Amino acid sequence: MSDRGERRIPAELVELIEGLALRRPPPQIAQVHRIVAGVAVERGLPAPSYNSVRRVIRRLDRGLVALAHHDPYVYRDQFELVLRREALQPNDVWQADHTELDVQIRDGSGRAVRPWLTVVLDEHSRAVAGYALFLGSPTAIQTALALRQAIWRKADPRWPVCAIPATLYSDHGADFTSTHIAHVCADLRMQLVHSTPGRPRGRGKGERFFGTITTELLPTLAGHIPPGNHGRPVTPPSLTVTQLDEAVGEWIVGTYLQREHPETQQSPAQRWTTGGWLPRMPESLEALDLLLLTVRTPRKVQRDGIHLHGLRYFATTLAPYVGEAVTVRYDPRDLAEIRVYHRDKFLCRAVAPEIAAAAISMHDLQAARNERRREPRQHLTARRSLAELLNNPQPARGNTAAAPVAPDAADGLRLKLYQED
Repeated sequence: MSDRGERRIPAELVELIEGLALRRPPPQIAQVHRIVAGVAVERGLPAPSYNSVRRVIRRLDRGLVALAHHDPYVYRDQFELVLRREALQPNDVWQADHTELDVQIRDGSGRAVRPWLTVVLDEHSRAVAGYALFLGSPTAIQTALALRQAIWRKADPRWPVCAIPATLYSDHGADFTSTHIAHVCADLRMQLVHSTPGRPRGRGKGERFFGTITTELLPTLAGHIPPGNHGRPVTPPSLTVTQLDEAVGEWIVGTYLQREHPETQQSPAQRWTTGGWLPRMPESLEALDLLLLTVRTPRKVQRDGIHLHGLRYFATTLAPYVGEAVTVRYDPRDLAEIRVYHRDKFLCRAVAPEIAAAAISMHDLQAARNERRREPRQHLTARRSLAELLNNPQPARGNTAAAPVAPDAADGLRLKLYQED
């Protein structure tokens, strides 16, 4: 190694410089130079200049330096070789992911809330196959609703994407790893693949779509939250979930699917339709709903019917199957009726007589139970407070003794204390 006309640095000193520079924590160049100069003098070698030592250090491989000075994940994220997977044709691989949108809307009670968006994206064409806009945290049912729209044919001719994909790729979210989604993929003969925890490689296409909708559509809507604004919108929120859903749908179908994608040089809608391939469709929309929008769970037929979520479901067809193990499918949005299967064959529909006349969802049922618990808790708190007060009476003022408590206080009315009868 030459040093701009200076003598060549001996190989053993170069190795010493590199070894010192790769220590952890990384030393200062001046410190390395002093150590190398001292070793050179001891061995009778020409001492390299400071600039020569600095050039040797700066010529070290960046990946080697990252591996030496940082944790392994830094090298993995910046320098590790990555095999980028490319789907060979439409519906080969679909990606599913969620994001909380940078916009506030009004919920049913008028409160300002931030909605969530679930998107199912075709990797080959970058076309959006389906989406679901909702309030609250992502659930398996919201994912199923997005898949329902993605798989079935759309009424809008501008949105041709449909059919059952070969593979569904997602992260390790609780909704994607749920038993319900696993059963759905198995029933549809669709492979479910999860990314490695902590290493979301391969989901960049979905992330880029979220970035596009965040920078293009959301800034045009009331209630938009710009980056770095700490969750505060620049304009008062006014949209409802339905209105935002219409805006997102029109932007996806009318703008995103029709314009040329910078990587594929084709519009997503055009790229999805090329190739002359035959989509694999479910038998009917009813059959698709049965798989996607119902939860499957094992149960045993009791003498009084099938018990599920504290409700009793009954059908005369169940009489010969008392004690038999069955599989139940139910829609969490309407618990009035369940479908019963025996040895994978449809047996009957069973109803809950208590709620058969109304559509009761899991959310409504849980809310009703919470309300029912709240009433006795309030009475319990009142009685305990009364007992505490009676057990520790207030001291009498002056020479007057405290009078007994009125009997009506035991009924939860305001406690009245009298100084004398």
